Order: sequence, then structure tokens, then C-alpha cells
Amino acid sequence: MTDEQLIKECVAGNAIAQRKFYDLFAKKMMGVCLRYINNHDEAQDVLQDGFIKVFKKLPDFENKGSLEGWVRRIMVNTALDQYRKNKKHMNDVDVDTVGFMLEQKDFIIESINAEDLLKLIHTIPEGYRIVFNLFAIEGYSHKEIAERLGVTESTSKSQYSRAKKLLRKMLIDRKIVERSER
Repeated sequence: MTDEQLIKECVAGNAIAQRKFYDLFAKKMMGVCLRYINNHDEAQDVLQDGFIKVFKKLPDFENKGSLEGWVRRIMVNTALDQYRKNKKHMNDVDVDTVGFMLEQKDFIIESINAEDLLKLIHTIPEGYRIVFNLFAIEGYSHKEIAERLGVTESTSKSQYSRAKKLLRKMLIDRKIVERSER
């Protein structure tokens, strides 16, 4: 069954097709949710809320770009909605002007696998983690991140820079990468 046929069946209310659609994307999208939400049960709730939105918006999918990318974007937005709801309960990171980008050579990680890196990312403060995920993994610009999170562009850049520095320190402390000379 093609994506087009699967979408058509889902929109028509075919429960078997809807289950197949869910099974096709659930595992990957749970990984997306877990990058933004530290608690597994809460990430599962975000996943379910995201799929509700996906199925509601499925008739509007225009087959421009990948279906998986479209579903991923909805999941990221759903996770960000949850983050904003929880934001009042967390300590925001103060912003001051800092050098925004580390040199690319300072952040080369060849000796660590993706799963271990994601575990490290999960340990950094939530504000840093959200911005790091959006910029480095999802490919959002700092301007887009600022708009989505209701912060300034400089806050986004600052939190991204601090996330990279903190991750770099963690990698050095674990002897995964060596300290570079400046």
C-alpha cells in the first residue's frame, strides 16, 4: 500500500489502515517526543496527542515532501506545546550576550554513538535541550525557535551555545573527546 492509499484509507475511517499508519510511525515519533520530554509517560502522552492531531490534519496533507517529515513536524510542535505548558514550572535560563557558535572542529564527535549522545543530551537543562534539539537535530533557525518558544533570538543562540559547551565538557569529562587547543 502506498502512502497515498494509506492516507486515503485513514481519512475514510478505516481502523486497520489507521493502526497500520500508527505502527509505521509510532516508534520513530516516540524517539522525537523523548528528545523534548524527559519523562517517558509524558512523552507517551505527547505521542498520543500528536497522533490525534495527525489524524485530524491528514485530509490536509498535500503530498509535498515526505509523509514522515510532515508527521515529525506535528510531533515536534506537539512536544513544544507541552514544553510551553510546563515552562512556568521550570527555571528559565538567564540570557546574556555570549559568543554564539563554537568552532565546528570543537564539536566533532566520532567516537560516540547516537544513542549515547542522546542520553547525554537528555541530562542537560531542559531549556538548553529544547533549543539544541530544534537547532542541531530538527534544523530550525534561531529565529524560528524564538518564535515557537516565545523567547528572543539571542536567547535561542545563547542557550544553543551553552548546550554545546556543556555537552562538550561532559564528553571531555568522560574522555570521549579530547580538549582542543585554542
